[in-house]
Amino acid sequence: MEGLLEAGANLHIGHSVSNIQGNDGSRFPNAVVASSAIPQDNVEILHAKSVGVPIYKRDYWLAKLTEKYNLIAVSGSHGKSTTASMLAYVLKAMGDDLTAIVGAHVPQFPDGSIFYGGGKNFVLEADEYDGCFLGLSPSVAVVTNLDWEHVDIFEDEDAVKSIFRRFLKQIRVGGHLVICGDSQGARSLLDQIKQDTGLKYSGGVVSNQSSDLWGQGHDYKIITYGFSSFNDWYAESVCPNVQGGSDYILCERGRPLAQISLQIPGVHNVLNSLAVIATVLTLIGDKRQSHESIACLKLPLSKFMGVSRRFDLIGTIYGCHIYDDFAHHPTEVRAVLQAARQRFPNKALIAVFQPHTYSRLVVLKDDFANALSEADQVVVSAVYAARETNDWNINGKDLAASIIGPPSEYIPCLGNVVDKLALQILRDPHPEIVILTLGAGDVTTVGPKLLHELQTRSQDARH
Repeated sequence: MEGLLEAGANLHIGHSVSNIQGNDGSRFPNAVVASSAIPQDNVEILHAKSVGVPIYKRDYWLAKLTEKYNLIAVSGSHGKSTTASMLAYVLKAMGDDLTAIVGAHVPQFPDGSIFYGGGKNFVLEADEYDGCFLGLSPSVAVVTNLDWEHVDIFEDEDAVKSIFRRFLKQIRVGGHLVICGDSQGARSLLDQIKQDTGLKYSGGVVSNQSSDLWGQGHDYKIITYGFSSFNDWYAESVCPNVQGGSDYILCERGRPLAQISLQIPGVHNVLNSLAVIATVLTLIGDKRQSHESIACLKLPLSKFMGVSRRFDLIGTIYGCHIYDDFAHHPTEVRAVLQAARQRFPNKALIAVFQPHTYSRLVVLKDDFANALSEADQVVVSAVYAARETNDWNINGKDLAASIIGPPSEYIPCLGNVVDKLALQILRDPHPEIVILTLGAGDVTTVGPKLLHELQTRSQDARH
């Protein structure tokens, strides 16, 4: 909000009919753009309708915003923000005067979550929530993976697949689909294209000749990436590096091309970087320049530091490393715990998890329990309700009781979580542990408060 104020936006806290009128009390806005979180009986929505002001949802607004650009829409159940920001960062470093909008804060973006340029390319994080990406007409669509996320919107995984199939129909004629061939959910989209077009596939995904084929009735080219060698672009010999990230050999259709180095941890970020490489080379188009282009993108890939709340280091004290991550789905929780193991193979991992929404917890409780079992100790807090009420009679205690393996504890209040962890660390002032606060809610406050508490007690002890 401070950034918006500095940019000249007129802000109001809370919703009121008076907010729809201009500063002089008589002017109305040209339009109202409403988030999916705003109900239709909202007072501002109702008043705008009554005076003839059009109401636009985000899908329509994003469509209008991007219609005259060469749109690169980065979609998928997980990894959208990191992939979109990495792509924008790399393109910018290679001299592209692009525009980009990412749904997260990116420390290496001067304006936090956007680039604003004069070029033709527009990189957009394309969200499936409430069908927000269905108004887009991308020249390049990226699908990082497909999973049953947003259980409050989608009845099951088939509903997610259905909306992604509708999204793919939005790709412009002559465009490109860049898709992870290793993702089971994404593969199902390819299988559907196979059924519709009769294209030849191997192993359930597009064959190595895929990027030379056009889908009949799907007038776009398909490029696949992943770890498996049947993909057009794939990584082999993946290994941890001294930066705490990953090194790998980039291959195209069986040919090793370059050594790639990342400083962000986890094999999921190797996949994200492959999506970026495939997309950049698709945009360049000239295969004769591919070696030169790969050489140019290696450096910005190695310098990319990630986005906020994605394995974000809060601080280190007493040998204890405190990280924060947005992970709020079992797939994401598992990925961040595996990334932490990669970076800290000899340290104990303590996961502090705040479930995000009751609907997600009731559907995915067992999957969360399995994912969290990869930690050495788990603390589960009360559910962050967001827009929901507890109609399912479920809470964090049910999840904590379901975790098999590591010791697990339910501590509803985040303040008490801070106190517990501070006492545990001070009992052994040089612990070999990593604390990960996980969730999309206010669990993000735990890390800074814990660090401050430990620093305060450390100063007190010295005095």
